[in-house]
Amino acid sequence: MSTALPEPEPLLALIAALRRLPGVGVRTARRMAYHLLQHDREGAQQLAQALGAAVVNLRHCERCNGLSAQPVCETCLNPRRDASLLCVVETPADQNTIESSHGYAGLYYVLMGRLAPLEGIGPVELQFGRLLARAADAEVKEVILATNFTAEGETTAHYLAQSLEARGLKVTRLARGVPAGSELEYVDPGTVAWALMERR
Repeated sequence: MSTALPEPEPLLALIAALRRLPGVGVRTARRMAYHLLQHDREGAQQLAQALGAAVVNLRHCERCNGLSAQPVCETCLNPRRDASLLCVVETPADQNTIESSHGYAGLYYVLMGRLAPLEGIGPVELQFGRLLARAADAEVKEVILATNFTAEGETTAHYLAQSLEARGLKVTRLARGVPAGSELEYVDPGTVAWALMERR
């Protein structure tokens, strides 16, 4: 019966570190580690330096909670942004998706997560108090909840809507519907139902 060769501790540590990335299991992490060490040591050094610099130099923006190299990020400081609109997203990646649409010119608040009680993530862990204080800014006229359409995202949006509306703020939610260019027969029934309910 054959057994796997023992792997050196630094390699095991690298594999364990790579496994912390979302969607990366042991086999994928091992493949990444071997690739970097066998074929791209220069890339491995660049990755290590870039990651180290990001951890040291990036912080949370004091206004939107997104990632920034300065106390307040460039988006929040941009005088051309519409300060009356505040879009709440779960992650910086979600913020980038909305920005890439070129259809929104307001400001953001990044939750850095979503409510997940079974994982021990509640309003305190996500610092909802910071969002409520940010939304209470006199310039903010509408809060757009752009959390994901997952069970956790819906729960987060519902909780935030109640908290924000109790403070007299106008709250809206991203609409759901049939994607552009799609054919109805291939769209899931839940999406079609939402599209019918939110028709205009």
